[in-house]
Amino acid sequence: MEMELKEILENLADAGCTTRDAKIAGELYKNGQEDELIRFLKKCRCSLMEEMHESQRKVDRMDFLIRRAERHAAK
Repeated sequence: MEMELKEILENLADAGCTTRDAKIAGELYKNGQEDELIRFLKKCRCSLMEEMHESQRKVDRMDFLIRRAERHAAK
C-alpha cells in the first residue's frame, strides 16, 4: 500500500472513527493485511453511512415539526 500509516490514522480520525478502529486499522496495515484492512475500512464506512442516515431521519423529523408549527402560526 502506498498510503503511510500516519495518513491513514489522520483520515480515520477526520472521518470520526474511534481510537479503537484506528488501532485495528493500523495493526492490519502494519501486518500487511491489505484485504482485511480494506474489508475493515468498508465496515467502518457502513457504520458512518448508518449514522448519516439516522441524522437525516432526525433532520426530516425537525423539518416536519417546523412546517407544522409554521402552518399553525399562519392561521
